[in-house]
Amino acid sequence: MRAIFKISMLCFALLCLSILPTQAAGPIIIDHNHTGISRIPQSAIEQARANLHIAYGHTSHGSQLTDGMTGLVDFANGGGLGLSLPADIFEWNNGGTGGALDLHDYAMGGDVGYYPQWVNNTRAYLDNPANADVNVIIWSWCGQASGYTEQQMIDRYLAPMAQLEQEYPQVTFVYMTGHADGSGETGNLHLRNQQIRNHCLTSDKVLYDFYDIECYDPDGNYYGDKLVSDGCDYDSDGNGSRDANWATEWQDSHTRGVDWYSCGSAHSQPLNANRKAYAAWWLWARIGGWDGPGTPSVPATNVSILAPAMLILTGAAYFSLKKMKS
Repeated sequence: MRAIFKISMLCFALLCLSILPTQAAGPIIIDHNHTGISRIPQSAIEQARANLHIAYGHTSHGSQLTDGMTGLVDFANGGGLGLSLPADIFEWNNGGTGGALDLHDYAMGGDVGYYPQWVNNTRAYLDNPANADVNVIIWSWCGQASGYTEQQMIDRYLAPMAQLEQEYPQVTFVYMTGHADGSGETGNLHLRNQQIRNHCLTSDKVLYDFYDIECYDPDGNYYGDKLVSDGCDYDSDGNGSRDANWATEWQDSHTRGVDWYSCGSAHSQPLNANRKAYAAWWLWARIGGWDGPGTPSVPATNVSILAPAMLILTGAAYFSLKKMKS
């Protein structure tokens, strides 16, 4: 009987492992390539809402994500971009009331450019028993990344993030690049953002590439080499002066409520916040277990199916053992 029990337990363990959702190894990089909100399956959105408890620290620029996410609710409900999903599926609030995504906005004071305050504020937040369920921490920059040296970026951001990851292994820490500042591809910000990007790629981190999203319009046109600013202004004729705006140009040639939606967008245009929101939901879906297009999230398995499966496995183990003895 002990042999049967051991074989049954082994079979049961293998069964459980086979039904667990898996997530691809390697970094998760969310950039302008991940702004197609209609490509995220409903199952991935629902899984993120069910599993994630997010704390977000930011100042004005960072509000583009959450303001965009707020506007997305009604936009999606109205069928914008051809979306046909359950009502309020993109709803979010602090606490996850009503099945919404649990996102504590302004959870920690300041932004990630205030060192060491952001590190201390993170520890204080996570050490508070009231926040024991939080499993995602995300901070955004204001403009400080533009003035950091390579070593300062390590000392004030990359190294502290790595330390926090060690101290709180149950939490996913999301890295972020700094917003566009008009300095272009030769500017210090471009170098510092690439430094963050390289670190995330080589160390298998999670990155929300705020800057990259600001460098592209929805049609894939690139403005990073045109002195693009956080307001989406750019130099259209190469004379060194920003004289056009990719966001307003795109908005003016498309239909509001169908192709884009009006929403708050600090220092910028609504379309920028739209795309920040789309990318944010890609981020939540990926952290929640979705591996990307073509790989819908694995829903939680109903425990009731395990009982008959266990009986079948136990019976098979019994007859196998009996045959071995005969």
